[in-house]
Amino acid sequence: MIYRKSERRSKLLSLSLLLIAVLALAACGAKNDAASSESASSAGSSAPASSPAASSAASESPSASPKELTKVTQVTNWFAEPEHGGQYAALAKGFYKDAGLDMTIQSGGPGVSSTQLVGSGKAEFGMGQADEILLARQNGIPLVAIAAIFQKNPQGIMFHKGKIKNPSELNGRKVYVSSGSTYWEFLKKTYKLDKVQELKYTGSLANFVADPEAATQIYITSEPFTMQQEKVDVDYFLNYDLGYKQYGNILYTTEDYLKNHPDIVKAYVEASIKGWTYYKDNAEEINKVMQEKNPDLKLEAMAFGAEAQKPLIYEGDAAANGIGYMSADIWSGLQKQLIDLGILKSEEPVEKAFTNEFLPGK
Repeated sequence: MIYRKSERRSKLLSLSLLLIAVLALAACGAKNDAASSESASSAGSSAPASSPAASSAASESPSASPKELTKVTQVTNWFAEPEHGGQYAALAKGFYKDAGLDMTIQSGGPGVSSTQLVGSGKAEFGMGQADEILLARQNGIPLVAIAAIFQKNPQGIMFHKGKIKNPSELNGRKVYVSSGSTYWEFLKKTYKLDKVQELKYTGSLANFVADPEAATQIYITSEPFTMQQEKVDVDYFLNYDLGYKQYGNILYTTEDYLKNHPDIVKAYVEASIKGWTYYKDNAEEINKVMQEKNPDLKLEAMAFGAEAQKPLIYEGDAAANGIGYMSADIWSGLQKQLIDLGILKSEEPVEKAFTNEFLPGK
């Protein structure tokens, strides 16, 4: 059987799994709230010199001890890979340390819910998709997006080259997708895909390869490379270009942490963006660092992913406004789509769900 070389995630979360996670968090109720409060209080008391003002005061004192770093953790959405390149660059090149942060990057993966870890205060920062932020907020986890690494989400639908010219031609074909994925619900409704044979995506591409009429969900930074290696000619649609416009690899924290530690949030975002600026022209160097964390992912696959994702990260609004920038129009449009699909129950001001305040130069 042909498997993706990175055993990459079926990261396109099903709504049911997210709701299970949310319900599990909600069941903890006040216990989690108390834990979050204690964590924030503990963080504040253990790192008194973490703020710029405190650090400045310490440096001016002749007897001051070396600057104390603030311990923080960020949880990514999978094992180390090019989609996390800027985060690992910021760690490897000392950008987080220079910003006063003692950074731990915790890999995501099967069974790891970054929304739960951040929502419960066990981690300060997380990484996920824009629709996850809106769904979490609806279900009582007040996450706030503080930067969008991908201006265009790399999720898409791959098919054998020359077989499909427009999305409606997916009708009558086998399509391998994660059940309940929000983007797939959008595509089905928008393109009237009522004659698709919907099959569960498992991470294997063997059935797709064996059936020239089939299609499958992908990340354009990964599966096309696998097919290139297997000498299978393919093409794909990017979901963003089909109308499901959502940001990818959102960096986020909670409303409470943002309110109580704006200096740390600012330091984290600026160091992360500095890392992505570095990764753009130094991917080969940082890919070797990430391979130490994820030996199953080959350097050639990483090189492909790093190149494929460049226009999704550095072009569009990022070219004019900087890496990580987010538009209220994109957030509002996504929220309306999710309400129209019945996935979100109500509308809220999108300014509560995201902010550009902590981006460099803001």
